Amino acid sequence: MVWFYLAIAIAAEVMATTALKFSEGFTKIMPSALVVVGYAGAFYCLSKVLNQIPISIAYAIWSGAGVALVGIVGWIWLGQKLDAGALIGIGLIIAGVLVINIFSQSVAH
Repeated sequence: MVWFYLAIAIAAEVMATTALKFSEGFTKIMPSALVVVGYAGAFYCLSKVLNQIPISIAYAIWSGAGVALVGIVGWIWLGQKLDAGALIGIGLIIAGVLVINIFSQSVAH
């Protein structure tokens, strides 16, 4: 169940960050509401995760996956250009999350 909460926390954070782009400085009500609800949901789910996974590991996975996914959403959905350096950086973030999950003894699978 902890991995489900972490996945929901990541998805909610990505949704909220994407909505932040469309809120235009919190001047548009619907995207602004999505930002608040998304971040509240993300932090709630992350708090549940912290009951079972060390904070350093949970936060690394949550933030790393969120950064990578927001970059991908921006690239695919919003048409933002990513150069080679950005793509390599996102790849390294994903690799870091995988290394934690595969090799770390701090996380019980």
